[in-house]
Amino acid sequence: MCGIAGKLLFDAGARVDPVVLTRMTDAIRHRGPDDGGVWVDGPVGLGNRRLAVIDLSPRGHQPMASADGSLQVVFNGEIYNFRELRAELERDGWPFRSDADTEVLLAAYAKHGPAMVSRLRGMFAFALWDGARRQLMLARDRLGKKPLFYYQDARALVFASEPCALLQDPDVPAEPDPEALGLYLGLGYVPVPFSAFRNVRKLPPAHIALVADGRIREERYWTARYRPRRTEPLPALAEELRARVTEAVRLRLISDVPVGALLSGGLDSSVVVGLMAREHGRVRTFSIGFEQSAYDERHYAREVARHFGTEHQELIVDPATVVTPEAVASHYGEPFADSSAIPSLAVCALARREVTVALSGDGGDESFMGYERYLALDLAERISRCPRPLVTALSACLSALPAGGPKSRRYRLRRFAGSLDGTGLDRYLDWTFLFDAAARRALTRGRLDAAPESILRRLFEESDAAPGPETAARADLNLYLPDDLLVKMDVASMAHSLEVRSPLLDHEVVEFAATVPVEHKLKGRTLKHLLRVAFADLLPSVTLSRSKMGFGVPLEHWFRGHLKDYAYDVLLGPRAAGRGYFEQAVVRQYLDDHVAGRAHHHHRLWALLMLELWHRQYIDRRPVPAAVDVGVAQ
Repeated sequence: MCGIAGKLLFDAGARVDPVVLTRMTDAIRHRGPDDGGVWVDGPVGLGNRRLAVIDLSPRGHQPMASADGSLQVVFNGEIYNFRELRAELERDGWPFRSDADTEVLLAAYAKHGPAMVSRLRGMFAFALWDGARRQLMLARDRLGKKPLFYYQDARALVFASEPCALLQDPDVPAEPDPEALGLYLGLGYVPVPFSAFRNVRKLPPAHIALVADGRIREERYWTARYRPRRTEPLPALAEELRARVTEAVRLRLISDVPVGALLSGGLDSSVVVGLMAREHGRVRTFSIGFEQSAYDERHYAREVARHFGTEHQELIVDPATVVTPEAVASHYGEPFADSSAIPSLAVCALARREVTVALSGDGGDESFMGYERYLALDLAERISRCPRPLVTALSACLSALPAGGPKSRRYRLRRFAGSLDGTGLDRYLDWTFLFDAAARRALTRGRLDAAPESILRRLFEESDAAPGPETAARADLNLYLPDDLLVKMDVASMAHSLEVRSPLLDHEVVEFAATVPVEHKLKGRTLKHLLRVAFADLLPSVTLSRSKMGFGVPLEHWFRGHLKDYAYDVLLGPRAAGRGYFEQAVVRQYLDDHVAGRAHHHHRLWALLMLELWHRQYIDRRPVPAAVDVGVAQ
């Protein structure tokens, strides 16, 4: 696992400044504390920071060149089928000089060209310079586990794993993109291909970009298909799923450094830990929890740890030990409103004390339908087919329930009642958006003009999944997963130089799950039915029967406690007001109503806080990297 950076000048007679390139790699040293280097050849330069996981020797150093020097690559990620690819390429006569999976990229490109990316099984973002063709290839893995940002103008293209590295180049302006910020207010994150910075873009998942003669051409090389459907009976599908997930776990245990697991006690992470225990023997597991019982899953994680005999460690996240809002904003590089970044940062810090690689259960909810909103969408669709007077009466009855906290069933029922009118897309937007269109208009008066609804509408309309909950799951796989959940885990893990691997996001597992009929994934009121059937004999009964909790944090309490005065100072202070984005009276109303308990605005307040802190750390001033000595290869 690594961090990468580079620059291509479109004037063939120009030369990349190695000092700037070194500063770019210095800025992402946390992604690779073990080694680093830059390579410059006239108008092209590549840089890398390395977290050594496979082949710890100097032979794995990057940038890595082919034997004749015509190809150069910098690589972030892991190729899990590198041994199979290497054996094939050795038979073709490629003279391997290392045991690193990085070198497989060079050999595969030499044989297959850019099409080689379809042969890779893993998580990756890489840049490969083809000196003979004078062409730069950028690539990103199918699901979007590894990030890649780039800036292009008439003179050059600059790329990096994180915005903080891009901004070390003085030619890259640090200016906010108002459209991207408008999208952020709706979604809680900035979706691809946008970034929060004007003229900086993210390479979408499952895409390559070819850069030559001053032009960039992006191409999609993969998508998950939901048709044709598998027709086998449930037991046969469960057996195949078990075999596929077991193989995905086994591949992700390949490492030359210690491996552990992030364990929440939920179904997905428990499946991964169980398979690790069978394959690997003794497993180290790591969990975090909160003093507030509604957010604390530690007792579930302990039960799984006891069941599999793991070496288990846990940490309580409370106001005294919590990651500060400033630290979250600094790590993420863009406004990022998912408050579960806090426990993610905490559990990754805990795990890194003992291991360099950790497996996680990310991806199970989107592929196997694990979110309660899928049940709600299915139920709302059934209710909508009832006689109109009955629907109206039910909505009125549920809306009249006493208000409860955000974790309470009453609170969810009231939200459900408010969405019985409209389409499935309308309901999805109502249940997932931070600020809907009306709230954005009241807050911004059109100053951050964007239409995040159109992104979801396109995903719903182009879907080949079954209408209803599975279409929502497909949208989550293509938007919420890569732009929120995987960003959250990539940044949290890399902040602590920890590599996190996700077996349920193996693209062959995802492809299989997409073609399974929806009734096997969502059966009655049971979420992830197929996954439960496939691993029923592996897991403790409490894991199979428990409902999903989610990786939330007690923000509603914090904004009425230790964050209250801080939020008033930051969000209503002169710096925030001077940006001219928001109606200050509306912001104050959000704060006042939440503190008084009249409403639950904690997610909106956190989003506004992250936006303001991002401006202070990335727009008002440029991030400055720590000094690191990195050699330059000519």
